[in-house]
Amino acid sequence: MQWMTSSLLGLGLATAFALPGLATPARCVIKEAGRTTFNGACDFKQFGSNGSFTVTSLQSNWIAGRSVITVTIVSPGVAEVRGLTPEGINSRWGIAERSNRDRACWVGSDFQICAY
Repeated sequence: MQWMTSSLLGLGLATAFALPGLATPARCVIKEAGRTTFNGACDFKQFGSNGSFTVTSLQSNWIAGRSVITVTIVSPGVAEVRGLTPEGINSRWGIAERSNRDRACWVGSDFQICAY
């Protein structure tokens, strides 16, 4: 029984520190064409070793009209952003750069993704 308590405690600590691969609650703000299309609770899930991540809505099945948005780091400060549509189409949003003013944000030619 002691080992079960230790294992469960360790699992709890792992989720508290947002280890890669584990989703953590966050607040996401997504803007498209200058208009806020999502501002609310989201799940933030890091993958890979370079800071790439996905976000999904905690409020509904969709975040800014997509089931998931993926920010894949391609080089330091540069990412490719994609959104999975309700129809299952992986739409390419384009290249985004990490904001100098707000490091939680990635800014593309006509969109912005922030995860706090």
